[in-house]
Amino acid sequence: MFQIVVDSAANIPAELVKKYDIRVISFVNYVNGKKVVCFDPDLTPEEERAKGKEYYDAVRAGADVKTGLVSSGDFEDLFRSILEAGDDILYFSLSKNISGTYNSARIAAEELSESFPGRKIRLIDALNASLAQGILAIYASEMRAKGMSLDETADILATYPAKMNGVFTVGDLKYLSKTGRISSSAALVGNLLSIKPILRGNKDGFIVQFKKCRGRKSALNTLVSLVCDNIVNPEEQIIGIAHADAYEDSLYVMEEIRKRVKLRGFINTSYDYCTGSHVGPDTIALFFMAKDRELGEGKQG
Repeated sequence: MFQIVVDSAANIPAELVKKYDIRVISFVNYVNGKKVVCFDPDLTPEEERAKGKEYYDAVRAGADVKTGLVSSGDFEDLFRSILEAGDDILYFSLSKNISGTYNSARIAAEELSESFPGRKIRLIDALNASLAQGILAIYASEMRAKGMSLDETADILATYPAKMNGVFTVGDLKYLSKTGRISSSAALVGNLLSIKPILRGNKDGFIVQFKKCRGRKSALNTLVSLVCDNIVNPEEQIIGIAHADAYEDSLYVMEEIRKRVKLRGFINTSYDYCTGSHVGPDTIALFFMAKDRELGEGKQG
């Protein structure tokens, strides 16, 4: 038996964490000095959305937000409890090129290897964030339910990050300027001209700008086209939508995709606070499998 672990950046709604028996280790943020645990296992989807609105409204109002890492000690405590129960571990990480979380998990795994020589810890870097991690964890749970071993599951899913795409657009460019992804002057001009970038995680797990659109609706339609023009085997896929208090836009995107492709299903949820704080309110991101991470252009709407 093996346990599936994600950090809370994986964005899996609490009801699906329970359904698929996934363990979540949570980031902790501080908003105006107040501790905010990013994952609450007891929330309904409606409560998650309401809590997300409250959080991103605070960000809009200029709250002082500090995000943190999950420490190697936190990982070691969780991993140890699983290993002591006689289970192995499969962990899906936020891209190590945008966060130190993978490294924290690696250090913990190395520390525990001598104490538990008969147990295995497999780490998979999703080379992405949010539901790109979460959907892989759900697929792992389904493989486990079919009786597949840790190594069988991990060996297959280790090939998926090279095909799992994440594309997104933001509401206000100032949050990208705060992280150094664009200059403050470019953010100012872009906001004045209503320039909306399309960003994506590249094959190495870095966030890069892909293209630019004029206006929010054009950006949303471009995201739809990127999914519909590049997705493979859609009837077997779960598409992820994560939004930073942009619920109505997420419903629009979901409906437009449904008009064009037949899918297995969607996960539509509020953006994790840790990663969402860096891209800002009104961000909307889509996650899906394509033949690789080199996407076609997608038509602008």
